[in-house]
Amino acid sequence: MSQKRPYKESKKSGGKKLTMLQPIADYSSRKEWEENSLQKILESKELLSILLTSYERHNLVIRAAVLQGLAVGKGHRQLSRELFVSLQTINSVKKASAENNYRSYSERSKKERKKRKYSTSSFGTITKRRGRPVRTKYGIVHMPY
Repeated sequence: MSQKRPYKESKKSGGKKLTMLQPIADYSSRKEWEENSLQKILESKELLSILLTSYERHNLVIRAAVLQGLAVGKGHRQLSRELFVSLQTINSVKKASAENNYRSYSERSKKERKKRKYSTSSFGTITKRRGRPVRTKYGIVHMPY
């Protein structure tokens, strides 16, 4: 691995000094680069405020508040009422804390969707109908003998 250059600062964004990330080529793996870059972004308040929309900041704060409430021992419904968050979101955050990875409900439903199980025994077999067939205006109905 080559020697890592120090981070550069740039003045391109409206006169503010921004921290620039190092090139990927300076690292042995992409994962190492991502971890290091994330740390740098989290340290830089300016970069974080530029990169996150107000909606993303709101979601981040709400998830952190839910995580803190769960750690304190508050109930799901109490958190839901206090923070105006669905129980599904609270369960997602709880599951994320156990797995160390947050995935939204829609992301989870794509991968973990339960597939319907059809019994193979009734598929393809002909069932014997009981009763005598009677033709009606609704079609053939099997009436008991």
